[in-house]
Amino acid sequence: MALRFGTDVSTTETGYGTVLLDQRNGQYWELNPTATLIVRVLMESGDETAAVEALTGAYDIDRAAAEADVAELVAELRTSGLAA
Repeated sequence: MALRFGTDVSTTETGYGTVLLDQRNGQYWELNPTATLIVRVLMESGDETAAVEALTGAYDIDRAAAEADVAELVAELRTSGLAA
């Protein structure tokens, strides 16, 4: 299933990643370029394996660390209520 931000979440790409605004509580979240890449791939395909491959292809990171990073980011976005 593709990652989707809630309707109360605004996104803006910056020179250093993406800023999210949770309009329900006014809280800002900043995604670094690595997290932005993960989110972009997940929003397009919903495939965590594709996000891991994009991450290992773009950055000097081993597969196990990339898998952990993708899983942690997805869990945090869902737990915070920013994404479904």
